[in-house]
Amino acid sequence: MSESSFQDDVLGELGDDKLTEIAGLLGTDTAGAKETVAETVGAMTGDLQQKAAADDADGAEVRQAFAEVAEPPLEGVAAFGGLGGLLSGGMMAGVLAKVSKPVANAVSKKTGIPAATISRVIEMLIPVVLAVLAKRASGKAPGAGAAGSAPGTPGTPGTPGTPGAAPGTSPAPGGGLGDLLGQILGGGKK
Repeated sequence: MSESSFQDDVLGELGDDKLTEIAGLLGTDTAGAKETVAETVGAMTGDLQQKAAADDADGAEVRQAFAEVAEPPLEGVAAFGGLGGLLSGGMMAGVLAKVSKPVANAVSKKTGIPAATISRVIEMLIPVVLAVLAKRASGKAPGAGAAGSAPGTPGTPGTPGTPGAAPGTSPAPGGGLGDLLGQILGGGKK
């Protein structure tokens, strides 16, 4: 069975109702909305990976946000309560908000859709992206790869002291967290 892409996971989590709402916002059909969402999510994940690799304050913030996402046992979009729930998305919600303007501008240039419209789509996508990140970090998403099972600990949910812990989720810089980023986001831009 092949791993699903991060974009596919976001589209799956988004659901038909939100996709139809995005299509209406874009003035297109659901196929056009899927294409725009995939393009936008690809740009967001590419930007996040690039920032995480940087050895500066932004890079440190992104790495810390990913470490935070890997810890909480959040489930689905409902865990974030829609747009008002961005506050409960913690540091990653702030990181996604920071990358939203450059991503909107890049997607706008590529697609011809106004940046303001792409920004509204991104606002709708942030809680969904947060949910997918949390699922992938916990190993519950189809594309999460090996993030959910550490060597020598086959599927031991409920083990005291390790609720949903995944390998490499310690806030140690480099190696483990870099591997976690790759597992959570997948192969990068589409």
